[in-house]
Amino acid sequence: MLLLLSGGVWIAMTLAICGWIGQAFFTTTLPGKNLFSAFWESNASWELAALPLFIWMGEILFRTRLSEQMFTGLSPWLNRVPGRLMHTTILGCGIFGSVSGSSAATCATISKVALPELVRRGYDEKLALGSLATAGTLGILIPPSITMVVYAVAADASIIRIFLAGFLPGFLLMALFSGYIMWWSLRHPEKVPAGESGLSLKEKLRRSGSLIPCALLIVFIVWVLVAGWATATECAAYGVLGSLAIAWSSGSLTWRNFWDGLMGTTRTSCMIMFILAGAAFLTKTMAFTGIPRELAEWVAAMQLSPFTLIAVLSLVYLVLGTALDGISMIVLTSAVVLPMIQKAGFDLIWFGIFIVLLVEIAEVTPPVGFNLFVLQNMTGKDSNTIARAALPFFGCLLVCIALITVFPSIVTWLPDALMGKPR
Repeated sequence: MLLLLSGGVWIAMTLAICGWIGQAFFTTTLPGKNLFSAFWESNASWELAALPLFIWMGEILFRTRLSEQMFTGLSPWLNRVPGRLMHTTILGCGIFGSVSGSSAATCATISKVALPELVRRGYDEKLALGSLATAGTLGILIPPSITMVVYAVAADASIIRIFLAGFLPGFLLMALFSGYIMWWSLRHPEKVPAGESGLSLKEKLRRSGSLIPCALLIVFIVWVLVAGWATATECAAYGVLGSLAIAWSSGSLTWRNFWDGLMGTTRTSCMIMFILAGAAFLTKTMAFTGIPRELAEWVAAMQLSPFTLIAVLSLVYLVLGTALDGISMIVLTSAVVLPMIQKAGFDLIWFGIFIVLLVEIAEVTPPVGFNLFVLQNMTGKDSNTIARAALPFFGCLLVCIALITVFPSIVTWLPDALMGKPR
């Protein structure tokens, strides 16, 4: 895989070629038949329809004046915070992640809106790339999340409890990301553009008026989703219509912008779906070879203490994350791992959030870090360059995992408070 990627082969083709070689030489199955089924199953999904819609929403915000208006509105309030507008990547991914439920959609959308504006204003591109790659993973931690649904089904656990359990760790992770940006900015003040000073409260409020349309759109999308009036895909459609309406009312929507946004959405969506298809085929190969199951059974045979078990499982999932997508990691290992976790006395809801955080790490771990691929396609930067930029934020993810392991109530308090402790 590394040889093909370093040779310039398309990412999706690399994944598919590795899957084909694995099935042809290490299993008794027919790779051709599985190739077509994997490509179809990975893309014939109603939930996946939300992906191009959310990307189109980001394209609209990017190609009209709405992205610039958003930064203009946020700028006066972030002037005194170290890092200033760099925090918009974290805030944007956190807010959008609560709507989309997709790591790729969150990363692609916020990158389209935030990255060009940050670079134009003189912010450090490396820091922006690292924060976007990792903060984009908030899409699967802050509910609703497709990954959480898959885990809940595999663990026969309450989906609502797992959704509620994701909020506090999500806010904790956002705080860790922003905390690192503040620390970095204090260490490198020369790389942070100067903020505006001397603005009165009235002027700040006037400039923030440009945030109202986008804020109302986000509130509306979250509201109809939480109220159960619309699915994530339908909310994505509402987001596109709302973005078009806001852009039209502001006078920044032209036929040129509309067409460029549509074409940009098509290219990005096809790239993501093609990679998904290649990853699905490689996942089938991993399932046929039995590597994930063998790893889990090997850990079970070691008879470890509870916290040693968690440490070893973390290493196993980190290794799996270099070759598998998050949902596949859960599906292929849950039958062996979940009984081990229950026997060790860990709460299944807590373990669900633990797994989601490890999946987030997998999203930014080469060679198959999906968010790295998304940013590589959008920026032209090499995925290894983006991975290096994301290393400090990768550390924040590890700190978050350590904190919820030492203080499990960070995960369990909210669902227990709202729904009572499970019997």
